[in-house]
Amino acid sequence: MILHGYWRSGTSYRTRIALNLKGLAYRTAPVDLRAGEQKSDVYLALNPQGLVPALETDDGLVLIQSPAILEWLEETHPTPALLPSSPAERACVRAMAALIGCDIHPLNNLRVLKAVRDLGADQAGVDAWAGRWILDGFAALEALVVRHGEGWCFGGAPTLADCYLIPQLYSARRFNVDLTAFPRLLEIEMRAEAHPTFVAAHPDNQPDAD
Repeated sequence: MILHGYWRSGTSYRTRIALNLKGLAYRTAPVDLRAGEQKSDVYLALNPQGLVPALETDDGLVLIQSPAILEWLEETHPTPALLPSSPAERACVRAMAALIGCDIHPLNNLRVLKAVRDLGADQAGVDAWAGRWILDGFAALEALVVRHGEGWCFGGAPTLADCYLIPQLYSARRFNVDLTAFPRLLEIEMRAEAHPTFVAAHPDNQPDAD
């Protein structure tokens, strides 16, 4: 498989985590968002939306949108499972992932922050914008982890929710967000920092990292 992504992209990061947790081999094809490579004719021929990541599978499929990619990975490579067995628990994990993937991350990705800057915000304003949505979302997620977590977001093993959480914690620090109000989320982060698959997925360990 070939993963087209950017080293610091949260969506690429969560996809790397899932691929690593599944023990799947893949090759990285860097797409430099700062240089605008996602809008090149070559990349748009692969992914008409011009976003990362895109995953080329071994049988020639091109999958886009990280939620769809992660669900595909779970369906086609079910072991180890990143979703619980019962429908109710699966819905809970999906909700935790969507809390980040739908309500936090889209508001602090590159194109949205560019729009915020175009409206006149300086770096402090950008940090305040991103921090507002991160803090709101993390407050809810912290409560859910208190309710459902046993070392990870849900239960005692990594799930899709953790694939989403760890990159968002990384982004939060880029925007100087104070995370002291979220001790359970920080405990999960510490656990991930000792987990080889999460370590391998970290932005600093990617071939295109600064």
